Amino acid sequence: MLSALRASPFAAYGLYLFGSALFASNPVLGRALANLVPPVGLTFWRWGIAFLMVLPLALPGLLTHRRQLLKDWRRYILLGVFGQGISGAVVYYGLAHTGATNASLIYATSPVFTLIIAAVWLGETIRMRQIAGILVAMAGVLVILTRGDTDALLRLSFHFGDLLILAGAVSWAFFTILLRQTNPPLPAMTSFAANALGGLLVMAPFYAWETVAVRPVPFNATTILSIAAVALFASVLAIIVYQKTIAMMGAAQASTALYVSPFWAALGSWLLLGEGLELFHLAGVALVLPGVALATLPSRGTAKATIPAADGA
Repeated sequence: MLSALRASPFAAYGLYLFGSALFASNPVLGRALANLVPPVGLTFWRWGIAFLMVLPLALPGLLTHRRQLLKDWRRYILLGVFGQGISGAVVYYGLAHTGATNASLIYATSPVFTLIIAAVWLGETIRMRQIAGILVAMAGVLVILTRGDTDALLRLSFHFGDLLILAGAVSWAFFTILLRQTNPPLPAMTSFAANALGGLLVMAPFYAWETVAVRPVPFNATTILSIAAVALFASVLAIIVYQKTIAMMGAAQASTALYVSPFWAALGSWLLLGEGLELFHLAGVALVLPGVALATLPSRGTAKATIPAADGA
C-alpha cells in the first residue's frame, strides 16, 4: 500500500508543489534576513551548514570519486564563484534592495540565459520557438526592472537591487553549463557536497573581509535558526525533493517546478514580509513565465530538461 501511495500521481504532484515552494523559500528568507545577516556571511554559513547536513550521505561518494574531484579542483572553484559567489552573496545583497517577488521572477529567467550562453559559447542551436520565448521572457524582465515605467526604459534607469538579481540569474546560467559539462557525471549528493565545498573555499576570504571591514554575523538564536532554515529548505531539501520528483515524473515535467516558484514567493512575501502585488508584477508574470516555458520546455517525446537541480533565488 505504501509503495502504491509513493507511485501515485498525488504523491508525485505533492512533491512537485513542495519542491517549487522550497525553491521559493530562498528569496523570501533571504529578503527577511537582509537587515540581520550580511550577505557574504549568510552565503558562507548557509553552505557550510548544508555541507555538514549532506556529508554523512555524500562521504562515500566523495571518497570513491576523490581522484576525479582533485583533478577537477579548478572547475569546482569556478563553480563556487558562479554558484555561491555571484548567485549567492551578490543575490543576497540584491535582496536588501528589492523585493522577494521581483527577485523570484527575475531569477526564473536563468534557464533562458542558459540557452543564450550555450548558443554563444558552445554553438548549440536555438529553435525559432525558443527565440520567441526568450524575447517574451526578456520583455517581462524589462517590465520588472523598470517597474512598468516606460520612461525609465528610455532613461536606462533600472533598480539597483533588481540588476544584482539579474546578474545572479546570468551567473547561475554559467554555473548550470559548467555543471552540465562535468564528465563523467557524479552522483547527486557527491556533486552537491563538492560544489558546496568549492563555494566555501571561494567565500572564505570574502567572509573574513566582511567580518572585519563591514560587520560580523550576529550569532544568536534567531540568526542561527534562520541560516539553518535557509540551508535546510533552500539547499538540502530542495535538491533531495527535486531528484525524487525527477524519479517519479521525469526530468522534463519536474523541471517546470521553477515556473511555479514565483507564485509561492509572492505568497510568502505577502504573508511573511508584507509585500504587495503591483500591476508590474502581474505583467511580469504574464510575460516571464510563459516566455521561459516556451523557451525551455522540451519538444514532445524529448525528456531533456534545461533547468538545473536549482538553487539561487
